[in-house]
Amino acid sequence: MQDLFKGFKQFILRGNIIDLAVAVVVGTAFTAVVTSLVKNIFTPLIAAIAGKPDFSELKFTVNHSEFTYGTFVNDVISFLIVAAVIYFLVVAPLAKLNERRTRGEVPVEEAPVLSDEARLLIEIRDLLAAREPGTVPDRF
Repeated sequence: MQDLFKGFKQFILRGNIIDLAVAVVVGTAFTAVVTSLVKNIFTPLIAAIAGKPDFSELKFTVNHSEFTYGTFVNDVISFLIVAAVIYFLVVAPLAKLNERRTRGEVPVEEAPVLSDEARLLIEIRDLLAAREPGTVPDRF
C-alpha cells in the first residue's frame, strides 16, 4: 500500500503534470476573461451596429417541428469573436515578439579548436569504428 502511494506521489510531482495543471488553471481563467470581453464589450458593439444583440429567438417551423437556429447563430458569432480576440490579442502579438526576438540572434558557431590529444582520440575512435567486428588487432 505504501508503494502505491509512493508511486502516486512521484507521478503527481513530476514536472510535466504540475505544468499541465498550471496550464489548465491559467487557461480556465483566460477563458473567463475572454468570455467576459466578448459578452460585455464585443456583443454590445455588434448589437449597436447590427441593431439586434440576441438572435436566440430566431426560429422556423416545419410540420409542427420548431427549429431554433438563433441560439446556434449566437454561438457561431461568439466563437468567431473569441477566435478573433485570441488571434489578434494573443497569437499575432506573440508571433511578432518571437520574430523580433529571433531576428539576427542566430549565432554563427565556429568549429572548435581541437588539441592534439583530442585529434588523436578522434583518430583512434574512427579506426576502431572502421574495423570489422570480431577481429583482433595485430598488436596491443
